[in-house]
Amino acid sequence: MGLKALIGLIGLMWVSEIADMLLGHHLDTYGIQARETEGLLGIAFAPFLHAGFGHLISNTIPLLMLGAIIAVAGAARLLLVTGLIALVSGLGTWLTSPPGSVTIGASGVVFGYASYLIARGIFSRSLGQLLIGLVVILVWGGALLGGLLPQAGISWQGHLFGAIGGVLTAGLLSDGRRRQPTVPGYRY
Repeated sequence: MGLKALIGLIGLMWVSEIADMLLGHHLDTYGIQARETEGLLGIAFAPFLHAGFGHLISNTIPLLMLGAIIAVAGAARLLLVTGLIALVSGLGTWLTSPPGSVTIGASGVVFGYASYLIARGIFSRSLGQLLIGLVVILVWGGALLGGLLPQAGISWQGHLFGAIGGVLTAGLLSDGRRRQPTVPGYRY
């Protein structure tokens, strides 16, 4: 069910981009408008809006790969992780983006998925999840660091707050089964 939910989310992004193209790219105005009250609606809409198919493809590939790992835990977990990351990413972007800017795209969710998978292993202290986090760092680490550098037309704010959202989400959803170190003679 988790993979179906992931395909549904990504499918909605593609349908939205097709509709946006047919409407002359007018849907993009529903992105996150920095510090404008009506721009708060963009927190919900921005991940589904993209600046063309190239932008959408560049988000679809990591969303599929990283999202599939999260989706293994089920649709509810995937949707909760996605929602929390999108909220933190969106609010942070709304608060810190330049005045008059409109931010669109799912890259905040991509950064959030990556940091969630990395932090999840740290919080759970599960060897399997730590290994997944290590693979994420090895495969996506350079892109993650590069995406935090200010570049014209790219929201480093969305990337940064997406990553923060992923770490916060991993902490919030941690199952609390952290293993205590065993030291002879000490009681915990």
